[in-house]
Amino acid sequence: MTTTITVQFEGGASDVAANVGERLSDALFSAGWFTGVPLCAGVGRCGLCRVRFLSTPPAPLPAETRRLSAAEVEAGWRLSCLRRVAPDMRLALPPAPEAPGFSRRENVAAEASLLLGVDLGTTGLAWRAVADGRVVYEGARLNPQLGAGSEVMSRLAFAASPQGRDRLRGLILDALREITAGAPGPVERMAVAGNPTMTYLLLGRDVSGLAFAPYRLDYMGGDEAALAGDLPPAYIPPLLGPFVGADLTAGLAAVRRQGAVPPYLLADLGTNGEFVLALDEDAYLAASAPMGPSLEGVGLRNGRMAAPGAAVAFDLAPTGLAPVLFGGERGRSPDGVTGSGYLSLLAGLRRTGVLREDGGFASPDAPELLPIGRRILNGLANDGGEARLELGGVVLYASDVEEVLKVKAAFNAALSRLFAESGLASGALTTVLTAGALGEHVATADLEELGFLPPGLGGRVRAAGNSSLDGALLLLQNPEARALAEAAAKKTRILELARGKDFESEFVRSMVFRHVS
Repeated sequence: MTTTITVQFEGGASDVAANVGERLSDALFSAGWFTGVPLCAGVGRCGLCRVRFLSTPPAPLPAETRRLSAAEVEAGWRLSCLRRVAPDMRLALPPAPEAPGFSRRENVAAEASLLLGVDLGTTGLAWRAVADGRVVYEGARLNPQLGAGSEVMSRLAFAASPQGRDRLRGLILDALREITAGAPGPVERMAVAGNPTMTYLLLGRDVSGLAFAPYRLDYMGGDEAALAGDLPPAYIPPLLGPFVGADLTAGLAAVRRQGAVPPYLLADLGTNGEFVLALDEDAYLAASAPMGPSLEGVGLRNGRMAAPGAAVAFDLAPTGLAPVLFGGERGRSPDGVTGSGYLSLLAGLRRTGVLREDGGFASPDAPELLPIGRRILNGLANDGGEARLELGGVVLYASDVEEVLKVKAAFNAALSRLFAESGLASGALTTVLTAGALGEHVATADLEELGFLPPGLGGRVRAAGNSSLDGALLLLQNPEARALAEAAAKKTRILELARGKDFESEFVRSMVFRHVS
């Protein structure tokens, strides 16, 4: 049964056709709202999908009273991800938040043709174009599909219908059109590296093999694809497995060019954690683990992506933990906290004794507390039954700590299984290469403090930058590197972590801020 939702927004009103019983946030996203807004996939945590009921509002849910103020609830604000479409709904939407991003371009000769590399991430897009071997255009922005949810499984669920799949594909194609239109010259060719779900959505392929077990790939990449008549052809690097994609293949090409010597580990720290253990030049072991979007700055109370005003780290100061803002600015309250900022904050709380190994806040009389830790704990309060810590402009909730602890557990469990399967000890690695936006900015000491890495391994960690983007451009320009990447894909064995109870038990054991071997 279909119905019509009347939506008022800044500058006008619109009628939206929707199916009764459909999730309200999905209906609004399908109609063009929440594009590029990093929603938390329907768990009521981020609060970005809020709408105000102009018709009689439903009774507030507990998740809404935790995320919205009493005044907002009284005014009719609710979270659309927790609501279902019903007849005769009339809603008001807040102004769309400004999306973070940047773009830089240089002038080129009139006859120049550009080669464009694109890292198609679940949360963000990054691009770089070269002309005559020189970088002339680069930038980053949010993935416009975020309104369907911030992680892979929510995208797959939305793409289960042809209409949903077309909607998600159209958003990415439009983003690529905007990127190519902003280039300082015509783009001759491009390469797009993404995980299998992002790749399939880009190409408009059936995603059922990725949505349901037994998971499978019906398309393996390693070829050039026609995207649309008004876009240049795109090289798609080989996909390694159902949840280990072209982004990791491109990353392997990039770190090989940087001189990585086996045995090494490449870890791409994103919404979907992807790992490749290079045993030697002829044997690779790959795995993926769902880590969720929290370390991309999504779903946590103060979470946001890196941009001016966001806290990217915390310093230990005489008064407590002081935020370091994007660009190195200090001395003022942040607008939000990035993934690396949260890791820095939690690591600081661990060092001062404020945060226990199990993720709970310490009691004021705990013997492990440093004097400054006792001062920090003066900000501990209770908010609707949930502990929260006031930290001078930032509020850390117990549920935020739990979300980060889940990411740590998934990372730890994935590493443990890779080492066990390969027979290697962590000490045998020549290096650990951390990739992705988080891997580029997080401090190694914080990863060790929180137990992501075994003690002593931090000295061999090196940030690989955006290896997916670096590799995409390399594969576009260098036939030898492309041949090596396609050969490496055939030498890679996928370790399916999610099957069986071993990974589940490893995950549960790893739910502590200490590395579990």
